[in-house]
Amino acid sequence: MRRSALLIFLTGCATYLFAQQVCPPTDSVYWDYIARYKEIVLQQENEYGIPAAITMAQALLESSAGQSELAINANNHFGIKCTSEWKWETYNHDDDARNECFRKYYAAEDSFIDHSLFLKRKRYAPLFELDIHDYQHWAQTLRQCGYATDPKYPDKLMDIIGRYRLDELKAEVNE
Repeated sequence: MRRSALLIFLTGCATYLFAQQVCPPTDSVYWDYIARYKEIVLQQENEYGIPAAITMAQALLESSAGQSELAINANNHFGIKCTSEWKWETYNHDDDARNECFRKYYAAEDSFIDHSLFLKRKRYAPLFELDIHDYQHWAQTLRQCGYATDPKYPDKLMDIIGRYRLDELKAEVNE
């Protein structure tokens, strides 16, 4: 009896995982997040030269579309940790190590602005030699510059960009 219950459970899990890979997500949480933060990522693209598609993909991935603990409790949508120059509020959270220090923001939009400033550091200078629409190289170079340790980080960003058509993010034109 236990074996058949386990088999049913595993079959259900496999079916669910397969469906997640084949069927594009229609989760309204992700689409609502994109709609909510679209203007701020477009503003960051215009002001700092960081592709809106990359910023949005990173925010979706790092914050689980605003549902992560850091996003909810610290308005930190990019998982940016404290650095020696960070003099504002902090939030402790287990990540690579226990009780690590993360930046805490007054509002989510502040996190997006700080993300842009963070990428303007010397360490990430190679990004700004790339074409602003070359998302694949932006994703790879982010990883190469040490933004993420996950070797699949570029692929995850590209999957999100494709799945949610983030390469189509454009400012609304009022006529």
